[in-house]
Amino acid sequence: MDQIIDIATDGRHLSRDRGFLKVSEDGQEIGRTPLNQIAGVIVHAHGTTWSTSLLCELAGRGAPVVLCSSNHAPKSVLLPIEGHHAQGARMRAQWQAKTPMIKQAWKQIVTAKVLMQAAALAAIGEPPASLRMMARKITSGDSTNIEAQAARHYWPRMMGPDFRRDAAGTEANALLNYGYTVLRAATARAVVAAGLHPTIGLFHSNRGNAFALADDLMEPFRPLVDSAVRTISKARGATVDSEAKQSLARLIAIDLPLGDGLTPVSVALMKLATSLGQSFEAGKLTLALPAPPDSLTFAGLGQ
Repeated sequence: MDQIIDIATDGRHLSRDRGFLKVSEDGQEIGRTPLNQIAGVIVHAHGTTWSTSLLCELAGRGAPVVLCSSNHAPKSVLLPIEGHHAQGARMRAQWQAKTPMIKQAWKQIVTAKVLMQAAALAAIGEPPASLRMMARKITSGDSTNIEAQAARHYWPRMMGPDFRRDAAGTEANALLNYGYTVLRAATARAVVAAGLHPTIGLFHSNRGNAFALADDLMEPFRPLVDSAVRTISKARGATVDSEAKQSLARLIAIDLPLGDGLTPVSVALMKLATSLGQSFEAGKLTLALPAPPDSLTFAGLGQ
């Protein structure tokens, strides 16, 4: 099962020891994890050091290394240069994709996100009808910005009437930052593994954003993080401690309905990125987007 490794204590050294990531402190080993189980490494601590051989090994396996600021927002992501045997052709197809296809892809992604938000609200006893109605009104490229309208309806009901989403904020906002960082790392890994370029987004296009496509593709999965943060905040308080991090890191293993069965989030992200790459090459859009999980699954997030 894919795992997210979080380094939050100062002074740790990370290295490769045969097939393992080894964590040491003052020359003494304190833990190790098989490299083939690692979906990503997130580093928050000061004074962390690592060996070049470890970074090369992680890159070869497509596992990103994410460096975070004090509010748990990602500042840098280390990813491999090569991620797929047909990477060159697929990136050219990505760059040359026609605007109508890109707009239709964004419509489908926003629709999936709003329906996931609706399911998340339904799981906590909030009426989902308004969001489901909004989802039916989403147009190509979301030209009427239903995504923003849905967010204004969604956040007060999910997190409380006084909540304001602020990436520079503390408490619940910091928890959301951490959960989104986990999700962004898993999505960036999926994008590169599918032979796509993470900078070339569908909607996100900030010139300074090197992971625009990852930010696009993770959108339908964000309400999973939101639900988990709500549960954590109510049960234990909005502190980004080790228990909260473990709960949020486990989200990539949650099963979602996809196709005829259930698929873990990390695999669903892989399938979504791969389907987008195949769509670019074929010139016909076929996205593998998950459906929302049941209410019991939402209720268990964050525990």
